[in-house]
Formats: sequence, structure tokens, C-alpha cells
Amino acid sequence: MERCILHCDMNNFYASVECTRDPSLRGRPVAVCGEVEERRGIVLAKNYEAKAYGVLTGEPVGIARQKCPGLTVVPPHFDVYMEFSRKAKAIYDEYTDLVEPFGLDECWLDVTGSRRLFGAGEKIANRIRKQIKAELGLTISVGVSFNKVFAKLGSDMKKPDAVTVIPFDSFRDIVWELPVSDLLGVGRATVPKLAALGIRTIGELAQYPPNCLKKKFGKCGEELWRYSNGLDSAPVVARDPEALDKTAGHGITTPKDLLCGEEVWPVMLELAQDVGHRLLTYGKRATGVAIAVRDNQLVTRQWQRPLPYPTQSAFQLAREAYDLFRCSYDWCHPVRAVTVRAIGLISEDTPYQLDLFTDNLAVTRRETLDRAVDSLRKKYGDGIIRNAVLLRTAHMPATSTAPRGV
Repeated sequence: MERCILHCDMNNFYASVECTRDPSLRGRPVAVCGEVEERRGIVLAKNYEAKAYGVLTGEPVGIARQKCPGLTVVPPHFDVYMEFSRKAKAIYDEYTDLVEPFGLDECWLDVTGSRRLFGAGEKIANRIRKQIKAELGLTISVGVSFNKVFAKLGSDMKKPDAVTVIPFDSFRDIVWELPVSDLLGVGRATVPKLAALGIRTIGELAQYPPNCLKKKFGKCGEELWRYSNGLDSAPVVARDPEALDKTAGHGITTPKDLLCGEEVWPVMLELAQDVGHRLLTYGKRATGVAIAVRDNQLVTRQWQRPLPYPTQSAFQLAREAYDLFRCSYDWCHPVRAVTVRAIGLISEDTPYQLDLFTDNLAVTRRETLDRAVDSLRKKYGDGIIRNAVLLRTAHMPATSTAPRGV
């Protein structure tokens, strides 16, 4: 039986959610941006009205405002975006249990077995599109095809609020004339390399000798050739988009360069609070810690080490991360960005061997305190309780006062 795969992509997701939350923004050019006064002040998302002025995702807010003097800038509300993403997935779940998230705003759906109940793939796609608009106030573009790669390609072809079908018997007529950059897996760095081989369209990629692509790009080249020929057979894998796998991390670019360890410590402490929160939420413990440090020359270095015992404690993660930093960073340049990551995650119920040199009573007390702090911050917002050392630092971005989600 030929598969029927949908790819649902919520149009201009962040900006669309903001316009739904505040209807007065509709019809005006809107950009969702980080804090303007900090170095994170870039465009995270924009609506179609802002796009018409040439506003680009990832560019500084100042440049965006030069292009569009009437641009309305709003801060991001990630908890709200997460909630809309959950509601959209709940709608997808009404049609199939095979839903694979691809970020907050995109999902693949395998509706092969749903056609007996709901009709052909295009009919299902239109039902979902109308339901999302009616219940969430958002528009989506849906691609319908026989594999995941072409379904995603279809959702990108018509925007907004559209359905595009790429059937097996005519996919070459629809797909092969498109630029090769439209194909999933072809990134910016790959486009000029393919162009050097005379490959500019998906059809030219499909007709290029696969053994030559493999020699040039390795397994990735062979995989791209299969994609272009409609040979993608990857299944839609149902999973929780928020669940943790093997790692959980958080990083920031600080408003000012960090010049010494005393300035790095509070940043790591606050980052670890977010990581610890996620570990507690999903019932995980870390068996190792990793850090990434970017200096003001934009050079990033990374280190990692195992932990003496598995932990959920934000304080323990921060302490281990800072000790790793002190032992590893040479201070050739000031620090611009820091990331703390918990690695080697295991279930909190997984037994582990105690040792004679760890004060297990102190560990238990520390984790109890961390749980209490996390509960307060989740209920009342991050600003309700903070590490005292953060009260005298100017190197952390402003802290949200909204209650936190997961």
C-alpha cells in the first residue's frame, strides 16, 4: 500500500501567535525579537507584512527597523508558543497516532491507515487546515505525499493557508524543476558545492551518478540522491516533542563580555537552574556535564566530564560546570557566550552505586532544596526566588517574571 504522509507547518508561527493574542497587531508589520538593549536583539520571527519590507529572520532589530520604520517589535513568549504547539498536536492526534514533531511549528503525520475513516490525504489535510484555523486562529500549510521529504517540500511550496499534493506518479513534473536548495538536507554550505558540479535543480541532482555524489559528500550525498528520486522510506516516528533524550542544555549570549571567573559563575548558576528544571520535569538525572564557551572572537570551545554521581540538582550541575570551566579555559579572550548541558541522562528511578566519600544526606538535602526552588519558580515565575549572587551582576539578561512551563 502506498503511504500517505502529511507535513503540517504553522505559518510564521511566533508572529502569528502574537497576532492571535493581540488582534490589534493584525495587518501591521510585526517582528518577534529578543531584548533590543541586549546583544540578543535579533529578529526571531516576522509576519508577512514585515517580510514584504525585506525584514529577515536573524538580522539585528536596528536593521529591521531601518527597512520597516513602522515595524512593531514584540518580545517572545515561549511558554505561550509551547501551549499552541501542544494544542495543534492534540488536533493532529485526532487523525492519527503517528505524529512526529519537527520543531514547535512543524509535524509529520502518517495518515495511511486513517484514509478509511477520513478520506484521501488531501481531504484530511484540508480538514486539519480548517480545524487549526477555527480552533487556534492560526494558518498552516500542508504537504501531502508518499514520503516525508516530499511532504515537507509540498508544505513549503504554497504559503500561507494552503495544501499541496505531490503524488507518486507525477512527482518528477512537480519537484525536479525546483532549486536544489528546496530539498530537505541541502543546507547553505552544500548549495555552492553542488553548483560546482553543475547541479542547481532537484532534477539535476536526481540524474547525477550516485557513486560520484557518494565520493564527494559521503553517505549524505547518496542520501540526497535518494531523496531527489523519491526513494525516502523513513517512517513517521511518534514521539513527545518536549521529552528529553540524552542531553538537556541551556545557553546565552551575555549583554556584556565576561572578564573573570567571578562573572562566569553566576551565569552558569542561572543556566543550570533551567537545566535542572527540565530534569525534574521529565524525571531524569545527569551522569555528566558539558560546557561550551564562545569568546569575543567568536571562537567556541567545548569540554565535558562525568559526574561523581547522577544528579538532578541545578546547584550541583552549576558547580561541576564551573569547576570544569576553571580547569579548561585559558582566558586568552573575554567570554561572550556560555552553555551548560547535562549529558548522559538516565531515568531518576535508575539505581546507581553509592560511594564511601559522598555525603549522601547532604546530597538528599540539596536535591530537596532544588525541588522547592523549582516549584516556586514554576508557580510564580523565575523572579520569585533567585541566587543572591545574581543580584549584583549585570551580565545576565533580564529574568522573566511569568510562571514557567516545561
